[in-house]
Amino acid sequence: MRLFLAINIDPEVRRAVVEAAAPLRALAPKLGWVREPNVHLTLKFLGEHSETVAGEVAAAMQRVAERHRAVDVELGGVGAFPNFRRPRVVWMGVSPAPKLELLHHDVECAAKELGFSLDGRPFRPHLTLARVKPRAAAAPTLRALEGAAKRIDYTQEIVINSVDLMQSELGPGGSRYRLLSSAQLPLG
Repeated sequence: MRLFLAINIDPEVRRAVVEAAAPLRALAPKLGWVREPNVHLTLKFLGEHSETVAGEVAAAMQRVAERHRAVDVELGGVGAFPNFRRPRVVWMGVSPAPKLELLHHDVECAAKELGFSLDGRPFRPHLTLARVKPRAAAAPTLRALEGAAKRIDYTQEIVINSVDLMQSELGPGGSRYRLLSSAQLPLG
């Protein structure tokens, strides 16, 4: 099972995020645009593991969730990693709330206790909008994409209220994500 930990967002918000990004898709249709049902905030990619490991991860996330509360964040702003000149990922930002940083830290620590390696990169919360393969777009298209990204005027407050263990199933139409377990974060 190919596993990852995510924060899923409400379907209405996913739809609004995808609609906000529509001008970008129109400018660069050859990028690997994420399908609407797959838009989420990744907390940690875990890789291929057995059902037993999935159960251990689910139990660990329940313990993490018990120590946290729901987190208010704002979605908005579009950018690219590492930048629009050489993009690998086009994303929508998630405000860097201290409570979200702490939740991510505790998820990383719990995963480490289960034998997973720590992610050494800083946590930059975002929703992936597109993955960019080399030469998927020429320089003029990328410049136009950067300009269009700056003009996207979308913000949305959301409440993060769970840490979800997800399974990614690769198929001919792209990845399909399946919820395996959800660790609920109590409100306020």
